[in-house]
Amino acid sequence: MKIVSAIIKPFKLDDVRQALSEVGVSGITVSEVKGFGRQKGHTELYRGAEYVVDFLPKMKLEVAVAADKLDSVLDAITESAKTGKIGDGKIFVTDLEQVIRIRTGETGVDAL
Repeated sequence: MKIVSAIIKPFKLDDVRQALSEVGVSGITVSEVKGFGRQKGHTELYRGAEYVVDFLPKMKLEVAVAADKLDSVLDAITESAKTGKIGDGKIFVTDLEQVIRIRTGETGVDAL
């Protein structure tokens, strides 16, 4: 099992959710986060004063998947979140040792 964490642009959330649904993902966790990478933020003007916005709004998605579904999930996120511009985001994949569904006690892939 794997856990896929993706940082994407906020306006791409619905596209990514739809793409994940189409490849059979039944649940995701979404968090509103702020951060920066190569984008390094940007400058904005507010009431005549210029200021730097260092941390940009992003969405963080977390999806637990069986190892055999990993490639299709990565493709779905990559294709649906891509705009071709700087700041599209990143995807991180880590091993997931155990999953337990609290309500039923199911474990492993059955709990996903």
